[in-house]
Amino acid sequence: MSRFWSNIVSELTPYVPGEQPKLPGLIKLNTNENPYGPSPQVLAAINAHAGDELRLYPDPSGSALKQTLADYHSLTPAQVFVGNGSDEVLALAFMALLKHEAPLLFPDISYSFYPVYCKLYGIDYRTVPLDDAMQIRAADYAGPCGAIIFPNPNAPTGIGLPLDGVEAMLRAHPDAVVVVDEAYVDFGADSAASLVDRYPNLLVVQTLSKSRSLAGLRVGFALGHPDLIEALERVKNSFNSYPLDRLALVGAAAAFDDEAYFQQTRQAVIASREQLTEELVSLGFAVLPSQANFIFARHLQHDAAQLAAGLRARSIIVRHFTAARINQYLRISIGTPAECAALVQALRALLQ
Repeated sequence: MSRFWSNIVSELTPYVPGEQPKLPGLIKLNTNENPYGPSPQVLAAINAHAGDELRLYPDPSGSALKQTLADYHSLTPAQVFVGNGSDEVLALAFMALLKHEAPLLFPDISYSFYPVYCKLYGIDYRTVPLDDAMQIRAADYAGPCGAIIFPNPNAPTGIGLPLDGVEAMLRAHPDAVVVVDEAYVDFGADSAASLVDRYPNLLVVQTLSKSRSLAGLRVGFALGHPDLIEALERVKNSFNSYPLDRLALVGAAAAFDDEAYFQQTRQAVIASREQLTEELVSLGFAVLPSQANFIFARHLQHDAAQLAAGLRARSIIVRHFTAARINQYLRISIGTPAECAALVQALRALLQ
């Protein structure tokens, strides 16, 4: 421990992101990146603005992007917040909206950044177990709490909670914020964005990293009642006035302008997910029903860690978690059809 650290630093257990190795010929199925590149319109917009204007600060409020997102979701700009990836948006939400005397609730198997934020900001929390089918049950969140957050679809399971379940939480806790983290929603789940006008305690957080193929651009946003958005703005402007650069702002807006490309690529990922699920089942895997761009699977006769190591030896990387309830599962990102075929071929060889 460095003698120059603040006291809290030594107590932190930082979030560990998926590995980003730089190896030739690697099939990388561990961080849920989109296998298809961003829309050509995005690249054209970025190129058009990659000039002398970069010497100027970007719009600190991201007004044009907010308008684009508001129009897309049939909301107003006052109901939109934009930030440097959904992780930053979530971090600001933890500080602005989720720190209360009563504990914050989230699933016991969920995005592992949540307890990291709680430790960083001194937020009391309680985890709510998934049921035996690895699903979130709204009724389990009926008790007293300061706020609620959960991914939908959940990560790393990929299972979504229907909107009636989201509404049940919102109605059960009218005086508590419910944050729905929708990083993977575009691959098969129903977005709670349609509920924003009806529930002032709802905040929906999304990202352009997954379905919009822009993990490298770092853009996230939140949708909610103007009061919730103002809280995020107040914290953001006490921390970083310019979280999104000029290229990110125009690139993100262009991604929402190209609806045809978005629909084409997300449907391609969904089709590959369904085919890969069938092939893994035929190899003896139990696969959870996914509404994300990944699948969560375990083999009934083979150890997950050994399978992950065997795949790595064949230049294929998947994600293996060590938590007790899920240590026999592999999270496998959906790649191109060729990458998925190579994965199946490698697994078939390992299982034999």
